[in-house]
Amino acid sequence: MEKNYLKKFINIKRETKGMINIDPLQAGGILTKEARQSLLEWGDGFSVCDFCRGKLDEIKTPPIYEFLHQSLPEFIGADAVCLTHGAREGKFMIMYAIAKPGDFVIIDKNAHYTTYVAAERARLNIKEVPNSEYPEFKIDVNKYEDAIKSIKKRRSSVALLLLTWPDGNYGNLPDVKKVVEISKKHKIPLLLNTAYAVGRMPVNLREIGVDFVIGSGHKSMASSGPIGFVGMKKEWENILMKKSEYFEKKEVEILGCSVRGVSLMTLMASFPQVVERVKKWPEQVEKARWFSEELEKIGIKQLGEKPHNHDLMFFESKKFFEISKKHKKGPFFLYKELKRNNIWGIKPGLTKHFKISTFATTKEELKKVIQVFRNILGKN
Repeated sequence: MEKNYLKKFINIKRETKGMINIDPLQAGGILTKEARQSLLEWGDGFSVCDFCRGKLDEIKTPPIYEFLHQSLPEFIGADAVCLTHGAREGKFMIMYAIAKPGDFVIIDKNAHYTTYVAAERARLNIKEVPNSEYPEFKIDVNKYEDAIKSIKKRRSSVALLLLTWPDGNYGNLPDVKKVVEISKKHKIPLLLNTAYAVGRMPVNLREIGVDFVIGSGHKSMASSGPIGFVGMKKEWENILMKKSEYFEKKEVEILGCSVRGVSLMTLMASFPQVVERVKKWPEQVEKARWFSEELEKIGIKQLGEKPHNHDLMFFESKKFFEISKKHKKGPFFLYKELKRNNIWGIKPGLTKHFKISTFATTKEELKKVIQVFRNILGKN
């Protein structure tokens, strides 16, 4: 290999560092100062495994045992917690462990694509609960009952109900309590996908009444990732965390061990601040609503529920779309203009529809974002 070729891999820098970040995928995962230090401290390969005697959650120094058996379960109101490599692995783990091939899982139409893929991999059938379509895309949770009845008429079995709370497109928060009632009435377990909730807003499995909660460290808990977890009621612990017949300390559903290294260590290092920031969730909602109202004043329409109850929002801008048809940079003009103004988060090529999160920004930073949008519209 030529030396010039190898130089491409040395000192790779992130050009977006320091920008105002409105990317929903990144806003809740930005590391704390303590997590950045932990990243350096534990970055060497399997460094955490120096202290392992066969089971990750039994390590007491660093305090992994305390985190997984006490702090994290208490934080989300679960009886037990299992680490995964992300929310998608948690969904598959649950589906595969509690359902038989050919069973049905009922999901909301706003579910993430990995919900579908997880069900396919577990060889399950999928029944969708539709949304209300444009402009709110709300889930009518009463239709979970209709879905259950239609499947039972076919003499098929429903193994699981799944609700995305909030969804990753519109940031809608459906009536989970109503789905809990339906779940209990029909004695079907309920999985709540909170990849954009735990770590941003209060979530308590016990208080809500669901069987499973899935979280994401890299989306919402200031972790480097990829990392996620499954919180569960005690009745599911022996099923989801079943031990191998051949290796007594190894759990089958996570292939013996899941996340080890910097993903877990940054999750732990950020945890105290994550706990504190959740207490300020009402301020985050107020900030998101204010931002949405300000954008609508300049003709950028927020889709999804109103008034909005989450920092993740979906916007429609016919004006930007019309500009993109004539602009010399085409559909990339908006991305380039924002980047030039030190703003990051709207994907290249998007003009008519785009997602924004206000979670990681101050109100002053958002005022700048609004002014930049206003300036772009003014000069085009």
